[in-house]
Amino acid sequence: MQPGSDITGVGTQRVVGRIGRPHGLRGEVAVQVRTDFPEQRFAVGAKLRGDTGRTLTVETVRPHGKALLVRFAGIVDRDTAAELCGLLLTVDATALPDLADPDEFYDHQLEGLIAVGSDGEALGTVREVVHAPASDLLVLETDCGEALVPFVRAIVLEVDLAGGRVVLDPPAGLLD
Repeated sequence: MQPGSDITGVGTQRVVGRIGRPHGLRGEVAVQVRTDFPEQRFAVGAKLRGDTGRTLTVETVRPHGKALLVRFAGIVDRDTAAELCGLLLTVDATALPDLADPDEFYDHQLEGLIAVGSDGEALGTVREVVHAPASDLLVLETDCGEALVPFVRAIVLEVDLAGGRVVLDPPAGLLD
């Protein structure tokens, strides 16, 4: 089981990248990728929405270390590209492709699910998914505060999207 990520967002918008500094003189910007699907999200012709509401169309894209160098239509020089610095790029979650693996989920599908124990007792609500180096974590809001639950099969027994719940078998003390 694992979340597929278009990491975070508001409403139906999911963040897929963050624009960094301009690169060169012809309008390219470095983009920090925040999606597991960069080849789809940043394909030439893809339309991305900035967190200011502006729609940007990918004109060119190429890898650059851990980032992508992207030029958007209408952004033709370094000064115009610099105005985009810090902009979060989003896509509409309703336009996301279906995941082929039934054990993969988009983060937004998990957020808001009720976490229950294997006995059906309510444990909390999934507030967000954190992509940590060792494993992905479900952030639960519980009666005792926030709890981090590793998103691994040994603890997460079932994800029931239709039922709006995730079934957990947490080890003793995890939710305290």
